[in-house]
Amino acid sequence: MQPQNRKHIFIKNKIFLFSAVILFVNAIAITPTSSSESAWIRGDDVNFPKTISSTIFYLERDFVAFKEAVAFKESQGKYSIVNTLGYLGKYQFGKTTLERFEIYDTQHFLKTPLLQEKAFVALCKVNKWILRKDILSTEGKKINGVLITESGILAAAHLSGAGNVKKFLRSDGCERFSDAYGSSIASYLKKFANYDLSNIVADRLAKV
Repeated sequence: MQPQNRKHIFIKNKIFLFSAVILFVNAIAITPTSSSESAWIRGDDVNFPKTISSTIFYLERDFVAFKEAVAFKESQGKYSIVNTLGYLGKYQFGKTTLERFEIYDTQHFLKTPLLQEKAFVALCKVNKWILRKDILSTEGKKINGVLITESGILAAAHLSGAGNVKKFLRSDGCERFSDAYGSSIASYLKKFANYDLSNIVADRLAKV
């Protein structure tokens, strides 16, 4: 067989294998389990996977993909974890933020996945309201070479608080923030860019 023919067959096989993998993963990602312990938690307006798995990824860059990506960065998707600074759960909430949503029993919070999911949605809504003007004025621009997107802004707000994100954006990147583990606003703006969060409605009074 000529080398050119072998190369053509090799490329066709790679395309077939890649297509098969995409179809398989897509079927897993969009189909909830039918077992008695569902892999999905039903919220008021969103379905949430109970856990994140390294074998599943999301083909659509929607809110579910966004929150699971943030969760994996924060805690590897573990609901019961508490880090060395006392931040709690899958999304690593601080106690002050939880109190904003009238959540005071941290042990109950750690044991209640749906409460954690609702708290994350509520925080995104509040941060989207606080940063609504900055999203409008900076989305699509670049600061220090980093593309500014709505999802990046909301992820950065989860890391540092909306006030610090405002300072960063309005100072054109001069006012910087990094947490105790070295994660920065700029790194979150870059890592979590270009997710579609249009279904998250800005709400100053969002509740859990």
